[in-house]
Amino acid sequence: MNGETVVQHKPRRGRPPKVEREFTDIRKALIRSGLEVITETGYLSAGIDAVIKNIAVPKGSFYHCFKSKQEFGTAVLNAYGAFFAHKLDSFLLNDQLTPLQRIEAFVRHAGQGMAKYDFRRGCLVGNLLQETPLLPETFPDQLKTILEEWETRVSHCLMAAKQCGELPSTADTGELARIFWSGWEGAVMRAKLFRSVEPLNQYWAFFRHSITTK
Repeated sequence: MNGETVVQHKPRRGRPPKVEREFTDIRKALIRSGLEVITETGYLSAGIDAVIKNIAVPKGSFYHCFKSKQEFGTAVLNAYGAFFAHKLDSFLLNDQLTPLQRIEAFVRHAGQGMAKYDFRRGCLVGNLLQETPLLPETFPDQLKTILEEWETRVSHCLMAAKQCGELPSTADTGELARIFWSGWEGAVMRAKLFRSVEPLNQYWAFFRHSITTK
């Protein structure tokens, strides 16, 4: 072709370049650290210095991965929403238990998780809901989407409970799921305050009694 040799470059095989791997690894580590810090302190009080101190990386690495604290917060919230949805599925889709037993198992597991970290950590979504008026404008819609996904999962589980006779046939499972999560965040806050799993267990006992009474 015009006396020139055309060289076709084949895609590289094997592992991704080291720089790319390092970027991905650092980004994931920052998000994990952010989950720890923000579930303890909330978004507004969470400083970048605390996030990077957990994993011993320079501040320049943070800004290489994220343009701003807002972008970082968005990534952390997305990661938490996906993580928690996966955790819910592991309990609510367990067909070895009845539907209401599945929710109870989730409640007990959540209490064990809080006790493991000495009740320093609560629910990241709950923390951010308290800060909503002062959060970046994109956060409320993000929180709403995550909550709706959680509500859908609990609603499906409650629907199964209705189908197998654990709930009255007239139960509005969508409304009950919304009520469950609304009360759940308050129970988590009380568990943190009193450093005890009892508020979670008491909440579940009350909720179960209220929805199963015909």
